[in-house]
Amino acid sequence: MNYKHTISVLVNNQPGVLQRVSGLFGRRGFNIESITVGESEEAGLSRMVIVTTGDEKTLEQVSKQLYKLIDVIKVVDLSANPMVARELALIKVSAEPSARPEILGVVETFRAAVVDIGPSSLIVQVVGDSEKIDAMVELLKPYGIRELSRTGATAMIRGSVK
Repeated sequence: MNYKHTISVLVNNQPGVLQRVSGLFGRRGFNIESITVGESEEAGLSRMVIVTTGDEKTLEQVSKQLYKLIDVIKVVDLSANPMVARELALIKVSAEPSARPEILGVVETFRAAVVDIGPSSLIVQVVGDSEKIDAMVELLKPYGIRELSRTGATAMIRGSVK
């Protein structure tokens, strides 16, 4: 049975590492739903947070294959533990002045923020889990979404567990 997995991969910050890691997923027939990469708490190391779907056996194989890549230091299935996951989205929505009070009501309800106001549009920033972002997008669709940009999830295991 296929499940959604959130995987943390600690890697050396070197050119080509992202390509090798994503290529490995592709060769295994895994679709990467989202991937975020950035510096980690250790100098010279980056952390990739990858959201993918697959069964436990294939995920285990991918993990073993990842460890064979020279620049991979550590692989953790975050979704096997209680975790905190967040995503950021910027949503440009059509907003004539008459529609703005309604849109601002949606923004306030989701604890989002308006980060840009144009003559006929607003850019809304929302942070939360993927379900919250999806719900906000659905509520803004009737106003006309002109552009949408999502970061993909980043995540950590809750509490003091490393």
